[in-house]
Amino acid sequence: MRNPLVPRILLKPFDGAGRAAAFLAVGALVQAVALFVLAVPWLPGGPTEIFSVLAAVFVPLAVLALASPVLTVVQGARFRGRLGVDIPRPVEVGGATRAERVKRWLRSPAAWRQVQYHLFVGPLIALAGTLTLLAWAVAAVAATVYAWIWVLPVEVRVEHIGYATQAGYVTVAGVAGLYGAAYLSRALARLDTRAALTRLGPSREELLRLRVAEVTESRAGVVDAADAERRRIERDLHDGAQQRLVSLAVNLGLAKATMKDLPEDARKVIDEAHREAKEAITELSDLVRGLHPAVLEDRGLDAALSGIAERAPLPVRLKVDLASRPAPTIEAVAYFVVSEALANVVKHAQASRADVTVERFGGILLVVVSDDGVGGADPSGGTGLAGLAKRVASVDGTFSISSPTGGPTVVTVELPCAP
Repeated sequence: MRNPLVPRILLKPFDGAGRAAAFLAVGALVQAVALFVLAVPWLPGGPTEIFSVLAAVFVPLAVLALASPVLTVVQGARFRGRLGVDIPRPVEVGGATRAERVKRWLRSPAAWRQVQYHLFVGPLIALAGTLTLLAWAVAAVAATVYAWIWVLPVEVRVEHIGYATQAGYVTVAGVAGLYGAAYLSRALARLDTRAALTRLGPSREELLRLRVAEVTESRAGVVDAADAERRRIERDLHDGAQQRLVSLAVNLGLAKATMKDLPEDARKVIDEAHREAKEAITELSDLVRGLHPAVLEDRGLDAALSGIAERAPLPVRLKVDLASRPAPTIEAVAYFVVSEALANVVKHAQASRADVTVERFGGILLVVVSDDGVGGADPSGGTGLAGLAKRVASVDGTFSISSPTGGPTVVTVELPCAP
């Protein structure tokens, strides 16, 4: 019974070697095109003047440098098609015009990394790959020398007595060369891949910036989705459950007013139900207002904050200076900052008055809530201020509080908004 393990062990060094050799061959062809560009000025016989010699050297190099983005795309297709390696595209450089984009690209580190690969690293690896492909050919010919010998005429074999022994040595050397060429092919493919990932793709710092931008965008999407969901729940409660409770309270009020001949126990039940319905309406209104007040969406931040100031049990001086409305998410965060801060003033500050200022300075919405209370507010001592800080941070805002013992307490929030 044949043991398949031995052939498997013997052939294992060749796993992926053919793919790597084809990858190197395509790379050599790509670099041959670049070499042709460098050789074009020298084809008619070559320049003789010193300036023409310098131009013949540097002009093709400049052409290849400017063509680096195209060469990068070609090399990316080679890595993706032959090795299945996807090289991330470098960070694109913006600009109003094409000339500005080219100028900014030439000044960017990514441009010089690409130039280094296409003018230095790539050609060196392509040269090594060409030598490796030549080693494949020589080793293949040497390993099959017996087949080549039998192609020769009989007279030649008779004249060279002992050719079989020499051919055996050549065959062994050829087989060893095939193993060596397979190892070199895979090693060069790995080296080329590593060099391409570091030179043709974004750097580690650029990848981190891209990742931060993606996370920030994703978080902004989550915040917007949560705010939209709160608005949907507010509308459903306001248009559904709250209206049903209002209808129930009206019916109970009518029953209490019209049914005078009911027993005393029945009247007490109706009175109690009517009172509970009105309390439920009040609680539901507070809940709806806490989720997302309709006035904020309909009339903006000034009207919504005016409602908070009017409902507060202490005097609140309100100043809102907004030339235009911020984004809905920023409006909601500013509203809840003021609402929660005033709630804390009422509960804990023992203040006689409070001041709320909301102003916009370019791309910053500044919210300041202050009171003349006893101070000593500690964000780490409860969930209210800590929750405010987290909510502000969810939109990349800044939250700070100054509350020395004896007061005053000043809560300052800066929220980013488009200028």
